Amino acid sequence: MRVLIADDDPIVVESLATILGAQPDIEVVGTASSGPEAQARYLELSPDIALLDVRMPKGDGLAAGEAIMAADPAARLVYLTTFADDDYLVRALRLGAKGFLIKQEARAIAPALREVMAGQTVLAGEVAPQDKRIRPQCLGTSAAPDPRTPLTERERAIVALIAEGKDNREIASELHLSEGTVRNHISMVLAKLNLKNRTQIAVWSWRRRPR
Repeated sequence: MRVLIADDDPIVVESLATILGAQPDIEVVGTASSGPEAQARYLELSPDIALLDVRMPKGDGLAAGEAIMAADPAARLVYLTTFADDDYLVRALRLGAKGFLIKQEARAIAPALREVMAGQTVLAGEVAPQDKRIRPQCLGTSAAPDPRTPLTERERAIVALIAEGKDNREIASELHLSEGTVRNHISMVLAKLNLKNRTQIAVWSWRRRPR
């Protein structure tokens, strides 16, 4: 597979290029250090996968990804970050990203890229429900709602809004509830699904959406 690496830290770029380039099935065809450069290099090189840092100067990786997807809806985008962030994760999934990986888990990146080439969506690090810490979790290419899900209709509505990136105030306004009631429902959802945070709720919801 041909991979483009975009990160504003040259040490990260060099390290990733070395790690991935050592794989017999991976060729690093180019690098970029900013969002606009990543977009330009993608259009120039047409890589199989664009590995993009979330935070880059002159427009972040998500903005670059949106521009890339507009030009090539079939683009495979995989995001790198140093932390799990609800808003970044939801935005990445909504624009059609195929992966969201933690930089520190470098040994998981090559296997994750192979999963993406096989048609999977992968999440690693603290963002994945029932996380195995190093091995990326494959979300699959399709997932139907599970009728056995022990959520009430109200809880399912709140989960759907969390997956859209809504905060508690926005959810409360849309569903005509108090923020305290929304918080209580979210706590119940976390307990029922054995999840840890809003990010995992969003991932859980996106896994079950028809593709």
